[in-house]
Amino acid sequence: MSDTLLRAGLPVARVPRNTMQDQVFRQLCELILNGEIAPGQLITIQALADAFGVSAMPVREALQRLTAARVLTVISGRSIGVPPLSGERLADLRRVRVEVESIAAVWATPNLGDAEFKHLDECVGAMDEAVRRGDNKQYLRWNRAFHFGVYGAARSEALLAIIETLWLQISPYFHLLHASGNYFVANKQHQLMLAGLRARDELAVSRALRDDIEAAYRVFASLLSAEMAQ
Repeated sequence: MSDTLLRAGLPVARVPRNTMQDQVFRQLCELILNGEIAPGQLITIQALADAFGVSAMPVREALQRLTAARVLTVISGRSIGVPPLSGERLADLRRVRVEVESIAAVWATPNLGDAEFKHLDECVGAMDEAVRRGDNKQYLRWNRAFHFGVYGAARSEALLAIIETLWLQISPYFHLLHASGNYFVANKQHQLMLAGLRARDELAVSRALRDDIEAAYRVFASLLSAEMAQ
Protein backbone atom coordinates (compact mmCIF):
# COMPACT_ATOMS: atom_id res chain seq x y z
CA MET A 1 0.00 0.00 0.00
CA SER A 2 2.80 2.43 0.85
CA ASP A 3 4.41 1.81 -2.58
CA THR A 4 1.12 2.73 -4.26
CA LEU A 5 0.88 5.94 -2.24
CA LEU A 6 4.46 6.86 -3.07
CA ARG A 7 3.89 6.26 -6.78
CA ALA A 8 0.82 8.51 -6.53
CA GLY A 9 3.10 11.32 -5.36
CA LEU A 10 1.64 11.45 -1.86
CA PRO A 11 3.96 12.16 1.08
CA VAL A 12 3.96 9.11 3.35
CA ALA A 13 5.16 8.94 6.92
CA ARG A 14 4.67 6.21 9.44
CA VAL A 15 2.13 7.05 12.13
CA PRO A 16 3.70 6.67 15.59
CA ARG A 17 2.44 3.56 17.34
CA ASN A 18 2.01 5.33 20.64
CA THR A 19 0.58 8.78 20.02
CA MET A 20 -0.03 11.36 22.73
CA GLN A 21 -3.78 10.75 22.48
CA ASP A 22 -3.23 7.02 23.04
CA GLN A 23 -1.08 7.75 26.07
CA VAL A 24 -3.69 10.07 27.55
CA PHE A 25 -6.44 7.56 26.78
CA ARG A 26 -4.48 4.80 28.53
CA GLN A 27 -3.85 6.95 31.59
CA LEU A 28 -7.53 7.86 31.79
CA CYS A 29 -8.44 4.17 31.59
CA GLU A 30 -6.03 3.44 34.44
CA LEU A 31 -7.61 6.15 36.58
CA ILE A 32 -11.07 4.72 35.98
CA LEU A 33 -10.10 1.08 36.49
CA ASN A 34 -8.26 1.92 39.71
CA GLY A 35 -11.27 3.69 41.18
CA GLU A 36 -9.92 7.23 40.99
CA ILE A 37 -13.11 8.63 39.43
CA ALA A 38 -16.29 8.04 41.43
CA PRO A 39 -19.96 8.73 40.60
CA GLY A 40 -20.81 12.35 41.34
CA GLN A 41 -17.19 13.47 41.00
CA LEU A 42 -16.61 16.17 38.40
CA ILE A 43 -13.24 16.57 36.71
CA THR A 44 -12.42 19.40 34.35
CA ILE A 45 -10.67 18.83 31.07
CA GLN A 46 -8.10 21.45 32.04
CA ALA A 47 -7.35 19.68 35.32
CA LEU A 48 -6.66 16.46 33.41
CA ALA A 49 -4.51 18.30 30.87
CA ASP A 50 -2.49 19.91 33.68
CA ALA A 51 -2.08 16.58 35.47
CA PHE A 52 -0.88 14.81 32.31
CA GLY A 53 1.27 17.75 31.22
CA VAL A 54 -0.40 18.07 27.82
CA SER A 55 -2.71 20.49 26.02
CA ALA A 56 -6.48 20.12 26.26
CA MET A 57 -6.75 18.69 22.71
CA PRO A 58 -5.47 15.12 23.32
CA VAL A 59 -7.54 15.00 26.53
CA ARG A 60 -10.69 15.95 24.58
CA GLU A 61 -9.91 13.35 21.92
CA ALA A 62 -9.39 10.62 24.53
CA LEU A 63 -12.58 11.65 26.32
CA GLN A 64 -14.53 11.38 23.07
CA ARG A 65 -13.56 7.71 22.90
CA LEU A 66 -14.64 7.13 26.50
CA THR A 67 -17.94 9.00 26.15
CA ALA A 68 -18.72 7.05 22.96
CA ALA A 69 -18.21 3.86 24.99
CA ARG A 70 -20.53 5.21 27.74
CA VAL A 71 -17.70 5.12 30.27
CA LEU A 72 -17.82 8.86 30.95
CA THR A 73 -20.22 11.66 30.10
CA VAL A 74 -19.84 15.39 29.53
CA ILE A 75 -21.47 17.25 32.42
CA SER A 76 -20.78 20.67 30.96
CA GLY A 77 -18.61 21.96 28.15
CA ARG A 78 -15.48 21.65 30.27
CA SER A 79 -16.26 18.94 32.84
CA ILE A 80 -16.74 15.19 32.70
CA GLY A 81 -18.13 12.62 35.10
CA VAL A 82 -19.53 9.12 35.43
CA PRO A 83 -22.91 8.70 33.70
CA PRO A 84 -25.98 7.59 35.70
CA LEU A 85 -26.47 3.84 35.93
CA SER A 86 -29.89 2.60 34.82
CA GLY A 87 -31.38 -0.70 35.93
CA GLU A 88 -31.44 -1.96 32.35
CA ARG A 89 -27.77 -1.15 31.78
CA LEU A 90 -26.79 -2.64 35.15
CA ALA A 91 -28.58 -5.90 34.35
CA ASP A 92 -26.97 -6.06 30.91
CA LEU A 93 -23.46 -5.50 32.29
CA ARG A 94 -24.01 -8.09 35.01
CA ARG A 95 -25.27 -10.68 32.49
CA VAL A 96 -22.32 -10.23 30.17
CA ARG A 97 -19.72 -10.00 32.96
CA VAL A 98 -20.86 -13.26 34.54
CA GLU A 99 -20.37 -15.13 31.29
CA VAL A 100 -17.22 -13.47 29.95
CA GLU A 101 -15.27 -13.20 33.21
CA SER A 102 -16.22 -16.74 34.16
CA ILE A 103 -14.73 -17.99 30.91
CA ALA A 104 -11.50 -16.11 31.60
CA ALA A 105 -11.24 -17.49 35.14
CA VAL A 106 -11.80 -21.05 33.92
CA TRP A 107 -9.22 -20.67 31.16
CA ALA A 108 -6.76 -19.27 33.70
CA THR A 109 -7.16 -22.15 36.18
CA PRO A 110 -4.55 -24.54 34.73
CA ASN A 111 -2.07 -21.75 33.93
CA LEU A 112 -1.30 -20.16 37.29
CA GLY A 113 2.10 -20.78 38.85
CA ASP A 114 3.88 -19.85 42.08
CA ALA A 115 4.53 -16.23 41.02
CA GLU A 116 0.88 -15.67 40.13
CA PHE A 117 -0.35 -17.23 43.37
CA LYS A 118 2.03 -15.05 45.37
CA HIS A 119 0.59 -11.97 43.64
CA LEU A 120 -3.00 -13.07 44.24
CA ASP A 121 -2.27 -13.78 47.91
CA GLU A 122 -0.83 -10.27 48.20
CA CYS A 123 -3.97 -8.81 46.62
CA VAL A 124 -6.31 -10.65 49.00
CA GLY A 125 -4.24 -9.62 52.02
CA ALA A 126 -4.13 -6.00 50.87
CA MET A 127 -7.90 -5.95 50.37
CA ASP A 128 -8.44 -7.31 53.88
CA GLU A 129 -6.23 -4.53 55.23
CA ALA A 130 -8.06 -1.90 53.15
CA VAL A 131 -11.42 -3.09 54.52
CA ARG A 132 -10.12 -2.82 58.10
CA ARG A 133 -8.81 0.69 57.46
CA GLY A 134 -11.86 1.80 55.51
CA ASP A 135 -9.62 2.74 52.58
CA ASN A 136 -12.01 2.67 49.65
CA LYS A 137 -9.60 3.55 46.84
CA GLN A 138 -6.91 1.17 48.07
CA TYR A 139 -9.44 -1.67 48.11
CA LEU A 140 -10.53 -0.90 44.56
CA ARG A 141 -6.94 -0.85 43.27
CA TRP A 142 -6.19 -4.26 44.77
CA ASN A 143 -9.55 -5.64 43.66
CA ARG A 144 -8.70 -4.74 40.10
CA ALA A 145 -5.19 -6.21 40.50
CA PHE A 146 -6.66 -9.48 41.78
CA HIS A 147 -9.24 -9.93 39.05
CA PHE A 148 -6.94 -8.97 36.21
CA GLY A 149 -4.19 -11.11 37.72
CA VAL A 150 -6.55 -14.03 37.19
CA TYR A 151 -7.92 -12.95 33.82
CA GLY A 152 -4.44 -12.28 32.44
CA ALA A 153 -3.55 -15.91 33.10
CA ALA A 154 -6.25 -16.94 30.60
CA ARG A 155 -3.65 -15.92 28.00
CA SER A 156 -6.18 -14.36 25.65
CA GLU A 157 -5.61 -10.75 24.65
CA ALA A 158 -8.99 -10.63 22.93
CA LEU A 159 -10.84 -11.81 26.02
CA LEU A 160 -8.87 -9.48 28.29
CA ALA A 161 -9.75 -6.49 26.07
CA ILE A 162 -13.46 -7.34 26.29
CA ILE A 163 -13.27 -7.59 30.08
CA GLU A 164 -11.44 -4.28 30.37
CA THR A 165 -14.17 -2.60 28.32
CA LEU A 166 -16.80 -4.02 30.68
CA TRP A 167 -14.84 -2.89 33.74
CA LEU A 168 -14.43 0.61 32.37
CA GLN A 169 -18.23 0.83 32.34
CA ILE A 170 -18.91 -0.71 35.77
CA SER A 171 -15.85 -0.09 37.96
CA PRO A 172 -16.60 3.58 38.84
CA TYR A 173 -19.76 2.35 40.58
CA PHE A 174 -17.77 -0.01 42.83
CA HIS A 175 -17.41 3.03 45.11
CA LEU A 176 -21.12 2.66 45.93
CA LEU A 177 -20.55 -0.82 47.42
CA HIS A 178 -18.42 0.43 50.31
CA ALA A 179 -21.19 1.33 52.77
CA SER A 180 -23.05 -1.96 52.19
CA GLY A 181 -20.29 -4.18 53.58
CA ASN A 182 -19.91 -5.78 50.15
CA TYR A 183 -16.13 -5.38 50.17
CA PHE A 184 -15.87 -7.85 53.05
CA VAL A 185 -18.24 -10.30 51.31
CA ALA A 186 -16.41 -9.90 48.00
CA ASN A 187 -13.05 -10.72 49.55
CA LYS A 188 -14.50 -13.95 50.94
CA GLN A 189 -15.37 -14.84 47.35
CA HIS A 190 -11.84 -13.90 46.31
CA GLN A 191 -10.51 -16.33 48.90
CA LEU A 192 -12.81 -19.06 47.61
CA MET A 193 -11.73 -18.30 44.06
CA LEU A 194 -8.09 -18.50 45.08
CA ALA A 195 -8.66 -21.83 46.83
CA GLY A 196 -10.36 -23.15 43.68
CA LEU A 197 -7.49 -21.96 41.51
CA ARG A 198 -4.97 -23.73 43.75
CA ALA A 199 -7.02 -26.93 43.57
CA ARG A 200 -7.36 -26.53 39.78
CA ASP A 201 -11.12 -26.79 40.36
CA GLU A 202 -12.67 -24.90 37.46
CA LEU A 203 -16.22 -25.32 38.78
CA ALA A 204 -15.32 -23.82 42.18
CA VAL A 205 -13.49 -20.94 40.53
CA SER A 206 -16.43 -20.17 38.24
CA ARG A 207 -18.92 -20.41 41.10
CA ALA A 208 -16.95 -18.04 43.36
CA LEU A 209 -16.53 -15.50 40.55
CA ARG A 210 -20.21 -15.62 39.64
CA ASP A 211 -21.20 -15.21 43.29
CA ASP A 212 -18.88 -12.19 43.55
CA ILE A 213 -20.50 -10.47 40.56
CA GLU A 214 -24.04 -11.41 41.62
CA ALA A 215 -23.54 -10.09 45.17
CA ALA A 216 -22.41 -6.72 43.83
CA TYR A 217 -25.33 -6.67 41.40
CA ARG A 218 -27.83 -7.18 44.23
CA VAL A 219 -26.39 -4.20 46.11
CA PHE A 220 -26.47 -2.03 42.99
CA ALA A 221 -30.07 -3.07 42.25
CA SER A 222 -31.11 -2.28 45.83
CA LEU A 223 -29.49 1.16 45.65
CA LEU A 224 -31.25 1.91 42.36
CA SER A 225 -34.61 0.81 43.79
CA ALA A 226 -34.12 3.04 46.83
CA GLU A 227 -33.20 5.98 44.58
CA MET A 228 -36.29 5.53 42.43
CA ALA A 229 -38.51 5.33 45.52
CA GLN A 230 -37.40 8.75 46.74
